[in-house]
Amino acid sequence: MPPSLILHEAQQLYKVSDRLDLLSEQHPTVSAALTTISGSVRNTATLLEVLVATKMGPFLELDEADA
Repeated sequence: MPPSLILHEAQQLYKVSDRLDLLSEQHPTVSAALTTISGSVRNTATLLEVLVATKMGPFLELDEADA
């Protein structure tokens, strides 16, 4: 799998994290749980980026239109 595909998936995870943060603001009864899950998703995205950087070479910039 090319590094750019993994980095694209990391960008998708960041978007999921952002959406979960928005949902946590709209649903106070589950806000804490959604915030925790959002943080875990964001951390996973960061770990994917680190994996690519350390094991597969330098970061490849994603085109913003693809993200």
